[in-house]
Order: sequence, then C-alpha cells, then structure tokens
Amino acid sequence: MPYAKTPPLVTADWLSRHLSDASLVVLDCRWRLTDTDFGAKAYAEGHIPNARFVDLNRDLSAPSARYGGRHPLPLPEAFQRRMGELGVGPDSYVICYDDDGAGAARCWWCLCFYGHCRVSVLDGGFPLWTASGYAVTQETPVIEPQPFKARPDPRMVADYQTVYNLRTVVPLVDARTPERYLGTVEPVDFKAGHIPGAANVPYSSVLTDQGTFRPREELSRLFEPVATQDAEPIVYCGSGVSACVTILAMRKAGLTAMLYPGSWSDWIQHEDSPIDGP
Repeated sequence: MPYAKTPPLVTADWLSRHLSDASLVVLDCRWRLTDTDFGAKAYAEGHIPNARFVDLNRDLSAPSARYGGRHPLPLPEAFQRRMGELGVGPDSYVICYDDDGAGAARCWWCLCFYGHCRVSVLDGGFPLWTASGYAVTQETPVIEPQPFKARPDPRMVADYQTVYNLRTVVPLVDARTPERYLGTVEPVDFKAGHIPGAANVPYSSVLTDQGTFRPREELSRLFEPVATQDAEPIVYCGSGVSACVTILAMRKAGLTAMLYPGSWSDWIQHEDSPIDGP
C-alpha cells in the first residue's frame, strides 16, 4: 500500500523543529459530526502557525446520496483542485492534525488514496501541541497554489458489493463504539447492529487517554485477531471517517487494511444486506 512509504505519525517536538521547512504543509482538520461550523470556528480562534484549514464535509467528502454513505470519498477533480489551492504540491510533506484523531486520519487516508504518500498525522493533535507550549496563531497564511494530481488507488477501498461478497472470507473490523456495534444504541443511523462476522475494535481503543496512539506492541496485540488471517482486513465505521483512525493505528503496527468508505451508513441502504443486531 502507498501509505507504507512515510511514517504515519510525527510528534509535536518534531513538528516544532521543522515548522519552517519549505516543503512542509500543515493542514488543520478539526471537525465535529454534529456541528458543521466547528472546525472553521476552532481554526479562527487559534491554530498552528502556517496551518491551512481543511473542511471535512466539503474538502474530504463528496455530497452524500442514498448510496455511498454520509461521507462519500471526494471526487478526484474536486480533491485535486482543493489540495492545489492549499499549497500541496508533488514535493510537499503534509502534516495533518485535529483534536480527536478522526479528521486528521481521514485527511491522511485521502491523500494516500489519491497518491500523495508524503503525509503524516500529528500524534496527540492540537491539544498536545498547546499543552507542550508551542505557538498558536490566528493569522491566516498566504498560500501559493501548487499543482496537485489526484491518482486514486482502487486497492485501498472496498465497495458494498465487495464487502458483501467477501464478508465470510475477509476479516472485517467495525471501528464504532461497542454500543453501536451491538446495536443497543444508535444515535445516527436508522438501523442498528453490525455487518455479520465483523470484529469490534473501537477507534478510541487505539488511543491513550492523552489522545496519542498506543505503542506499536499494544496495537499489535489489539489487532492480532484480524492480523493472523491471510486476507487483508476491511475496516468500516459509521461513514468512513473514524475507521481511518483504526487504519492509521494498523499502519503504526505494521499492518495494512482497506477502507469501506460508505461504511454502515451505506450498508443499511441495501435491501439485501444482512445485519447482526439486538
């Protein structure tokens, strides 16, 4: 997989030392599912110097439809244009950050998917950056647009039909909370439960209480049930966002996985989709 070429994570100390590097592009990916204005407001209140704001709903997703889930992958032309506007060029090393893991991981995954391998996530995100005493600014940087070419890699994704056909032979990982996985609580989607055969590895379980990713050894143990099988796992969540956190953690553990971008919000739209639930 292309995202194996660059370390998946960098520390706040590393970023502080390299913040002035000419090739570095920092992307602020903060967002909230229930507040579409959260990221832009948080960015305006303060961000890492020279960071550019990325809107997950607009820049890292296509408009939702019945099929494809709540956050379909951005169209190649739109993603290409937006990354170029943000100053991401062929030689750029991109660092993504947020405050809870999901937005930055989605941006990391999208860049990998569209062929830009020089990308990492700031471990611990904005909270650890500020807790470490590093600078925060409200200034918006002047951006010089760059040529960006989106080259999607179909090996990194699995659509509904692929998941449906392979669900009994390929490891499936559900990255949602245990309550949503079991179907006892469903605050977002109109059907509760999970894809039959999927193992529940909540994306929050790959993070420490400080918001950093767990050590490689702990992650390896966590993913051992799905990593010991011959086939590459397929990871899903509610709409293909928090699943990227799990894929990023798997990358740190030396594993690769495919993303089901439509995830549960797409699965339940299909009349023939089997469901395990309460």
